[in-house]
Amino acid sequence: MNRFDYVRASSVAEAVAGFRPGTAYLASGTNLLDLMKGGLSRPERIVDITRLPGLGAIERLPDGASRIGALVRNSALAHDPAFAGSYPAVAEALLSGASAQLRNAATTAGNVLQRTRCQYFYDPASACNKREPGAGCEAIGGETRTHAILGWSEHCIATHPSDFCVPLAALDAVVEIEGPNGAREVPLENFHTLPGEHPERETELAPGELVVAVRLPPEATAFAGHSRYLKVRERTSYAFALVSAAAALRIEAGRIVEARIALGGVALKPWRAREAENHLAGREPSPDLFAEAAAKALEEAKPSGDNAAKIELARRVVRRALSLALSGTPGRLPALPASPFSGANHDA
Repeated sequence: MNRFDYVRASSVAEAVAGFRPGTAYLASGTNLLDLMKGGLSRPERIVDITRLPGLGAIERLPDGASRIGALVRNSALAHDPAFAGSYPAVAEALLSGASAQLRNAATTAGNVLQRTRCQYFYDPASACNKREPGAGCEAIGGETRTHAILGWSEHCIATHPSDFCVPLAALDAVVEIEGPNGAREVPLENFHTLPGEHPERETELAPGELVVAVRLPPEATAFAGHSRYLKVRERTSYAFALVSAAAALRIEAGRIVEARIALGGVALKPWRAREAENHLAGREPSPDLFAEAAAKALEEAKPSGDNAAKIELARRVVRRALSLALSGTPGRLPALPASPFSGANHDA
């Protein structure tokens, strides 16, 4: 780990003013410190934002939207009764991520901004265009079981690791940003970027900008009764998704009025399946219809190496997530949140 200057900011304005090239913002550090220890991130200056006022609140706004401050802990958000009741798929996703210890430390903005867990990115001996643009991507031609099947390029086949971001993308969440040029907002669906020719650029953040909140729109609560998150991973505890899906349905008179579907573990961003959503709208739900929607969700998929099985796995996860959503949001969160093997329940 290299030597760095340390500054503790007392306001958002002070944090932004303290930014200069080579600066990293520090909240809980659950991802940043790992990157620094491994030599993958070498900031020359750390701006500590952990004590910024106003960023640790969960607020219901007058228009019915919900605003989640950047410093809200994952566990606090998942276990907030009002929030979990309004956005159950988000709570289920949060509780399926990492370990209890990490959820108690990790923050909203940190989760949104976490970097890929690609093993080649984390191995300094492997070529990686994210670490060193132009170096090549050693994952291509390597072990690709966990890698992208959507939106990848010849320069990068990594995936985005967040569970939290998948239902946020499905529910049209917005990222609130403060920076040198003032405040702005970016839909979470567009916040993360696909690799293209520049995989080193991972989000729409400009230098010096700081995520201050994530906001869910008022209409997102309309899906509370039929909303689920499903995650398939190599072990049920403390593992990133091979494939995950958030499914939310608004049902009236036996028909799907509106559907929301997003996938995780399949691309370098949460993948919103809008064609699949449109296919469901106005139709009576059925296993065949869900299979058709799942096929549409994966129409653009192609393997990156030897992970073709992941495409079929993703189709099945989407079908299952839609079936679970149709059955209705459970009154209590499953004992193994988001797991297809979940049986007994516990209180959230």
